[in-house]
Amino acid sequence: MSASAPFSFRSRPRFADVGEAFEANFEAGDELGARFVAYRHGEKIVDIFGGWSDKARQTPWTEETLACVYSTGKSVLALFVARAVAAGDLDYDAPVADVWPDFGANGKEAITLGQAMSHQGGLCGLQEEMPPEEWLDWDAICARIAAMAPLWPPGSANGYHPQTHGFIVGEVLRRVTGRTVGALLYEDEFEARGVDIHCGLKPQAATRTAYMPKPPRAPDLGALTEFKELAFLKPWSAPARVAREDWMAAEIPASNMHATADGLARLLQPLASDEAEGALPAEALEAALRVRIEGPDLVLPFDLSWAAGLMRNRHGHFGPSETAYGHAGFGGSCVVIDPARGLTAAYVMNKMSPYLVGDPRAVRLIEALYAAL
Repeated sequence: MSASAPFSFRSRPRFADVGEAFEANFEAGDELGARFVAYRHGEKIVDIFGGWSDKARQTPWTEETLACVYSTGKSVLALFVARAVAAGDLDYDAPVADVWPDFGANGKEAITLGQAMSHQGGLCGLQEEMPPEEWLDWDAICARIAAMAPLWPPGSANGYHPQTHGFIVGEVLRRVTGRTVGALLYEDEFEARGVDIHCGLKPQAATRTAYMPKPPRAPDLGALTEFKELAFLKPWSAPARVAREDWMAAEIPASNMHATADGLARLLQPLASDEAEGALPAEALEAALRVRIEGPDLVLPFDLSWAAGLMRNRHGHFGPSETAYGHAGFGGSCVVIDPARGLTAAYVMNKMSPYLVGDPRAVRLIEALYAAL
């Protein structure tokens, strides 16, 4: 990192190499601003941040800087469902239609919550053309999902659901808790515990969000198919061409959560450690992390292994540990959850890259972290 760029290393000396890897990402010109945080058994062990949160490089990245983490936010949904399962409010093996009856229309009556969370439902995108701004209307999108027929036989294959996943899981959670994902985060996490993650930004939080330059090129999706086009490439596949302020204020749980790296790594600790605040019962944790399907993904160009909302680390996308799980977001953010080590780690940044998963900047940090454990 250049001498003029702000940089903060708040970690034990043994993790100095993680700081060097963080700094090297800046020296290579790969970063504008970023933060990397790790927790182990409820204790923060690494906290590094630096660079700039604005285009003009005038505003330093601080502990309070928020960044959109895109699909990395799906890991938050995985935790919230695991909590509801532990409380007896949800069952991974029960049909989604048990709590959301309208969802059972047109061949979806047997889709279980576990299948929906592991991207087996065949609902990766919406077939009917619609205004992109309709993604900001929760009830309208849920009605479209409830009415559609699966694009492939549910349970026969996994195909990543980039946007619809958040509405499916979010509506299930709303029906059993009486609150939206955004309300759960704001009331139970941010206000009650200071965990800095938001879905549907309030104006005060919006002022803390980082400018995010788009990646230099589109992600490589591999050979195009109908499923990939519906998931990513149709004019209505995402909430494009809407005002940024409106998009930030809406609840789109699969793709517009804003967070600090500390908020993510801290919140997800119950998926990794029985010593963490809010630790999950062993049975609920096993159910959350049990692999539910493996194989070539019909949407992403990877052979994947899916638990209930998290990827098993089969390809080193989340560092060197084969016992880890994780999730990545558009542009490079990611989280790592390793129950064998009681470890969670999160990387957030604002200079977006074209990597769908396994961004080299994050992998360097995670590998340095494991080497120092």
